[in-house]
Amino acid sequence: MFTLIKPGTKIDFVGRRRYAFMVSGFLVLLSLGALLLAGPRYGIDFVGGTLVHVRFPAPVDIAAIRDAVAKVEGDVSVQDFGGGKGEYLLRVPESGADLAGFGSLIEKELEAAFGQESYEVLRTEAVGPRVGKELRRQGILAVLVATLMMGVYIALRFELRFGVGAAVALAHDVLLTVGVLILLNYEFDLNMVAALLTIVGFSVNDTVIISDRIRENMRKIRRQPLAAIINQSINETLSRSVLTAGTTLLVVAALFLFGGSVIHGFALALLVGITVGTYSSIFVASPIVLAFERAGARGSRP
Repeated sequence: MFTLIKPGTKIDFVGRRRYAFMVSGFLVLLSLGALLLAGPRYGIDFVGGTLVHVRFPAPVDIAAIRDAVAKVEGDVSVQDFGGGKGEYLLRVPESGADLAGFGSLIEKELEAAFGQESYEVLRTEAVGPRVGKELRRQGILAVLVATLMMGVYIALRFELRFGVGAAVALAHDVLLTVGVLILLNYEFDLNMVAALLTIVGFSVNDTVIISDRIRENMRKIRRQPLAAIINQSINETLSRSVLTAGTTLLVVAALFLFGGSVIHGFALALLVGITVGTYSSIFVASPIVLAFERAGARGSRP
């Protein structure tokens, strides 16, 4: 029978932890730099305003679309959303005027310029500035609280050191995913919050599996050093981790390639987050458990 990873595999994951920490440290600093210097590009959900997503049968010059909606009050921005496939996003920033009415005005101007049957409205969104700020605050809190509570859950189920390792790994996963999305100039909206929460859930699931095997082996193999026990535990669960992440990534990759431009950002966030989450369960969460033991050993010396 086909076996992806043969039983008895002995890869020294713990021995490579310093290289993994250096790579993770560099990527975290890069993500922090992107977050602090550039910052996320918030969507209509979080800043308020009106968005109209339209599709033409063939690509249209963006300048022609701008000229068509020039009469609409407010600074209407036009963005090619389909990568040359004729899809465009038209946005009006937050305003004290009737936000819902902007969508109708934009559609009327497009009809006057290009004809009623020349384009298709895929979606229209209108969010007030107060609602947008509240959604942004709640979205950030949801991700932070989910990350913290997952760490607390693992600390209660296992030990404090396992909980700290899980919390650090989850923060690592979320931060790296956010950094990639900022660097690629993706828009942050409620779909992105859903993607980040999904990443937290997926990553903690893998961490729980590895932590459970480490705890089990700590009871069975008492004479082995903890580093050897962690290595053995990761190797024993490696096939499960790779298969779970791999099959999930296949589905998410299909969403990214064939799901359409509307969910590109969501699918990309999952692609990055699931990959990073599998990596962090092995190279971030588990080595932190070992670091706690070695720090305790040093502290107990006279």
